[in-house]
Amino acid sequence: MTAGSTGRGPLTGLRVVELAGIGPAPFAAMMLGDLGANVIRIDRPGGHAGNPVPPKLDLLNRNRRSIELDLKNPADLDVARTLLTSADVLIEGYRPGVAERLGLGPEDCHAVNPRLVYARMTGWGQTGPLADRAGHDINYISRVGALEPIGPREGTPVIPLNIVGDFGGGGMLLAFGLLAAVHHATRTGEGQVVDAAITDGTALLTTMLHTWRAAGLWIDRRAANMLDGGAHFYNVYATADGRFLSVGAIEPRFYRAFLNGLGVPFESDWITSHDDAGLWPAMRSRISEIIQCRTLEEWLAIFEGTDACVSPVLTPAEALTDAHNRARATFIDVDGVPQPAPAPRFDRTPPAHPRRQPVPGEHGDEIRSALLGGNPWRRNPGAAAGERKDHHG
Repeated sequence: MTAGSTGRGPLTGLRVVELAGIGPAPFAAMMLGDLGANVIRIDRPGGHAGNPVPPKLDLLNRNRRSIELDLKNPADLDVARTLLTSADVLIEGYRPGVAERLGLGPEDCHAVNPRLVYARMTGWGQTGPLADRAGHDINYISRVGALEPIGPREGTPVIPLNIVGDFGGGGMLLAFGLLAAVHHATRTGEGQVVDAAITDGTALLTTMLHTWRAAGLWIDRRAANMLDGGAHFYNVYATADGRFLSVGAIEPRFYRAFLNGLGVPFESDWITSHDDAGLWPAMRSRISEIIQCRTLEEWLAIFEGTDACVSPVLTPAEALTDAHNRARATFIDVDGVPQPAPAPRFDRTPPAHPRRQPVPGEHGDEIRSALLGGNPWRRNPGAAAGERKDHHG
C-alpha cells in the first residue's frame, strides 16, 4: 500500500442497490463491492434467489449488505424506492418487463432519482425476438458463434463452463457499462438505462476471431487454427503421469526455446512447420510422443526459467497453492473459504480485505434504522463480523 492510499478501493462512495439474482448480475455487484462500492442487496423474503449454494458459501455475494424486502408489498416497495433516491446505481437481472410490473422499472426509478444508472442484465437483451425467452450461458454463447469453435475437430463442441457467457460476456460487461454510465451521470446529472446482454458481450469477446476471418486467417473448422488447438505450438499435451502441459510458444523466439526444451534439433521441418499449417497435425503427434516420455514435474524442471511459454494445467485446488499465485495473493481466504482476490490492483486506492457474504436479510434492521436517520448508506461497524465503517455522506 503506497503513501496516501486508502485501503478502501477506488469505488469508495459509489452507492449501489442490487436486486437479488444469480450469476452475472451478482458477479458485477461483487466486482463493484470488491473495489469499495457500498452495495445493498435486496433479497427476497425466505429465499436465496433460487441459488442452490448456501448463502454463507455464495462467494458472488461478498462485500455487500442484505435486506429482505417483498417487492409486492407496498410498504417494502416504498423502502426500496427510498433507497434508490440516494443511490447511484440499480442492478437488476430480471426478464424484460418484470421490474416494471413490480413498480421498479426505469421510469419509476428515474421519477425519484433522475441521475440513477439503471443497469439491466439479461441473456438475450431487452429487445429482439428472443428477449422474453428463457436461456442459459450455453444458449447465449452458441447463438453468437462462440461455442462452436471450441473443442476437437471431431465430435461436439466443448462447453467452457459458464465462464465465457455469464461472467466474461455478462457480468464484466455489466460492470463496465454501468461505470461508463456513472461517468456520464457524474458529468451531466443524467441517469440512463444500461442494457447489458450476454449475447452482446460474448459476441464482443469474439472480435479477434472476426478480425482473423476478415483477413483470411481463420478456417471455420475446429482445431484447424492457431488458437483453437490446431497448432502444435499452442496446445495441451499429456505427460507420462497423466497430467497435462500447456504450450503457447507462438512467437519464433519462444518456439525455439520450446524446441530446445524438447531436445529436438533445429531440423527444417521443425522450423518450417511453425508457419505451415499443413504440417501442424504431424507435428502435434511428434510433440505428443515426446512429452509423454516425462512426468509433468520433469517437464516443469526442464522449462524452468525459460521463455518457452510452458505451464502446468492445474486443478482449481492446485491453483490455490501455486507459487506465483501465492506470491501475488491471487487467491485469498475469507472466514476459512479460499476464493479469488479482488482484481485489478491499484497502487493508490487498494481495496480492503473482502467481507464475507451475508445471510439474506442480515442487515435489514440496520438499514431500516439508518433510513429513519436519513442515511441508509452509513455502515454500522458492529453489525456483522468483518463489516467496516463507511464515512461517505
